[in-house]
Amino acid sequence: MNKNTLVLVCKRPAPGVGKQRLAVKLGQETAFRIAEGLLACALEDAAEWPGPVAIAPASGEDADWARSLPIAHASTVMVVVQTAGNLGQRLNALDRTLRSQGMHHLFFIGSDAPGLLATDYAAMREALQHADVALIPATDGGVVLMANRKPWPDMSALPWSSDRLGEALTGLCRQAGHSVSAVGHGYDVDEWGDVVKLAASLRQDPRPARRALLQRVNGIVSEWGEEGV
Repeated sequence: MNKNTLVLVCKRPAPGVGKQRLAVKLGQETAFRIAEGLLACALEDAAEWPGPVAIAPASGEDADWARSLPIAHASTVMVVVQTAGNLGQRLNALDRTLRSQGMHHLFFIGSDAPGLLATDYAAMREALQHADVALIPATDGGVVLMANRKPWPDMSALPWSSDRLGEALTGLCRQAGHSVSAVGHGYDVDEWGDVVKLAASLRQDPRPARRALLQRVNGIVSEWGEEGV
């Protein structure tokens, strides 16, 4: 089966869980509200995905929560709990599990890149027809979407959460003999500056979850000011 499968790697939003760089500046409750809005945007994308969707929560305790997520989808939605380990180890394990179930064209997203558009996903699906690995690099040096049609090499030693990730991942894949295609650029939301950028980039976005997130973010930016604290 070579159906394109979208894999949403996520944590269940809660105060004190995730977005801790934002929490240091804005407080736990505000960071939680942003995380909720970001996840809603990722789910909005999953609902529009033309193929199977796998939700990969960080903990087995959140499997029922993941199954209850609102994805009005006409195709398959499955829950695959992440294993222990760093992000590279967890992605390798998800990759193996999904491939063992006959899914070979895998598209991995997190829940913090609301700037992704339908055209980005379409471009990635096209790129994976011609390359073993397709990536949308982030402006901060990371990656906002990563897709593969061959198993990932061992990613446990990659510099996750650093500005060297994209370059290191590309090099690792090429060292393993995989062809790599970079498709455009994107950004994720980790720092205060990303929140300010988000308020600008979503201004003309008509998608409902984005509109709701924009309203939430505009209130935060208005409270703190564009320069933050």
